[in-house]
Amino acid sequence: MKVGIVGAGMVGSAAGYAIALRGTAAQLVFVDHRPELARAQAEDIAHAVPFASTTLVSAGDYTDLDSAAVVILAAGVAQKPAESRLDLLSRNAEVFRDVIGRVLTAAPEAILLVATNPVDIMTRIATELSGLPPARVIGSGTILDTARFRHLIGRHLGIAPQFVHAYVLGEHGDSEVLAWQSARAGGLSLPDCAAQMRVALTDGLRAEIDAGVRNAAYTIIEGKGATWYGIGAGLERIVRAIARNEQAILTVSVVAPEIAGQSGVALSVPRIVGARGVTGDLFPDLSGAEATALAASARLLSDTFAALAL
Repeated sequence: MKVGIVGAGMVGSAAGYAIALRGTAAQLVFVDHRPELARAQAEDIAHAVPFASTTLVSAGDYTDLDSAAVVILAAGVAQKPAESRLDLLSRNAEVFRDVIGRVLTAAPEAILLVATNPVDIMTRIATELSGLPPARVIGSGTILDTARFRHLIGRHLGIAPQFVHAYVLGEHGDSEVLAWQSARAGGLSLPDCAAQMRVALTDGLRAEIDAGVRNAAYTIIEGKGATWYGIGAGLERIVRAIARNEQAILTVSVVAPEIAGQSGVALSVPRIVGARGVTGDLFPDLSGAEATALAASARLLSDTFAALAL
């Protein structure tokens, strides 16, 4: 399978590095408005490939995306320290106007995988600008927030995060919802697992984990300017689900006809991802407070998009 990455900055290159090391794609092509950056990233990653896989890594122009099955859209301006994802909207919407038409001219059958923030709004913009079915325009959504949630729960319980099943829903941003009600570890509810592990699971601990998930990006941005490794791995995970037609359950963002009381909004819930893109939605059990918070998150995203003149 051929994968394209438009935007060879830290997020795009981290995704490309993860894809190349795992051998997720047979061919990987970088495109950037700075061709020298695309070439440098491609060459650097290509030098790592002999240690891990046989992925062919190169750089090129949009025409070199021909026959790509997936194109990751990582183009856009960087998030500034203390800047919310929604504040990025006006600066990144224009970037997509230029990029999407070129991508689809070269690769009309590609699934678009949106990484640019604010990712939910950008996913809806990409869906409208492309004219593609929503199933083929997938935002990375809360896949990274979900990983952070599972990491913190697993660390507290003393188990590997791969055996924690917990989801972050809604916006990839300040209004996201941690779905504690449906969270499981080793097939048990979190309270039951914590009791068997003889670990306390207090309201204070829940609040601490909530803050850790919700503020992780801001902490990382303050320390090093941007986040890239976590989301790079998350993007590879989505590409892998598509490449292998896994029907994996991932918290990704797509435009839905109706969700949480809003029409046509893009936000994250657990979704089935395979070779045709997103083929189904799953809704975990929510507490009353979680359902209310998800509705508020959907309303925020809907109102933000409504204020945008495309």
